[in-house]
Amino acid sequence: MRRATPDALSEIVEAVATWPQTGGPVQLHPGDLGWNASLGAQELAGALRVWERDGQILAVGMVDDDSGLIRMALAPSVDDDAPFAAQLLADLSDPVGGVRAVEARSGAAFRELLSRSGWVADESWTPLSRELLEPVEDCGLSIETIDADTVRDRIVEDRVAVQQAAFPNSTFSLERWHAMAAAPPYSQARCLVGYDSDGNAVASVTVWSAGKGRPGLLEPLGVHRDHRGRGHGRAISVAAAAALREMGSSSATVCTPSGNAGGVAAYVSAGFRRLPDVTDFRRTA
Repeated sequence: MRRATPDALSEIVEAVATWPQTGGPVQLHPGDLGWNASLGAQELAGALRVWERDGQILAVGMVDDDSGLIRMALAPSVDDDAPFAAQLLADLSDPVGGVRAVEARSGAAFRELLSRSGWVADESWTPLSRELLEPVEDCGLSIETIDADTVRDRIVEDRVAVQQAAFPNSTFSLERWHAMAAAPPYSQARCLVGYDSDGNAVASVTVWSAGKGRPGLLEPLGVHRDHRGRGHGRAISVAAAAALREMGSSSATVCTPSGNAGGVAAYVSAGFRRLPDVTDFRRTA
């Protein structure tokens, strides 16, 4: 295992982008790295752990120091690789590393080893997916888009304002948006802001492509607290699916806490299929 550096971020993002598979688990995605890049390249690099073999990146983890959780992405080629799984577990079990929980939604050998080694089920998550083979219906909102080449100050300000109004403890800011937009993952991302018929910015989402023919990700999505209960969550979810289809994604994916019944219902109403719930693993000793 090695720690990442800011200079290695592009290489890491490119590796992680090749691993999502249509119909596969919703694991750590380039979009998750992109969203965390809003904290700055140095902060993101400091949170990343990288596992290689013969010079090839085969697994990446992103550590949340506050919770002691590491979110994992594994290459499909090591799904059943027991020796590689053993190395992952040995590294993550090092008490110096401070890892207390693991989000491991892929890697059959790794998940089995965690279960056999005394790691128990922790927080439950609900993954959802919408296939993008067919055109996506109109969402009913007026949508403004910000990509790497089209940055309009007013729309960026609305994007930030909706995020702050959707999440009470949000620390998102204009500075953080610009840091996110300058990071490598945003070259394949877009921010969408939805406006109602009165011109109010009522919902927003950032969508992240992993490349054509691969699943894209919604991260994050929010509805302004003053405009809830009017179907805007469903509408911006539909808009996100349409944007990812336009970008060449095979499907639109998202994962939300299983206890977020309203969020799950909004995604389902937007044509997303609810997949079986998955849990994190927590160390018992």
